[in-house]
Amino acid sequence: MESYLIKDTTKAEREQIVADSLGNIDGSCDGCAAGLAEMYQDYIDGKRELREINMAFRAHYVSGDEGPEKGSCGYA
Repeated sequence: MESYLIKDTTKAEREQIVADSLGNIDGSCDGCAAGLAEMYQDYIDGKRELREINMAFRAHYVSGDEGPEKGSCGYA
């Protein structure tokens, strides 16, 4: 298995890793794909490892921050 660590990759390689992982984000029409690509910009720039970015995303998701409020008949 090849290493995806910043120390073992160039910026161009990290850009390709993110592009390959996300697939065709240009064909998406829901508007969230661009945000997903931006989420990994710190990795591409060599500032944070993939693991750090993914852990931060999961922690935010699990915590329920900025999530919808549930009403009696569904989400309000």
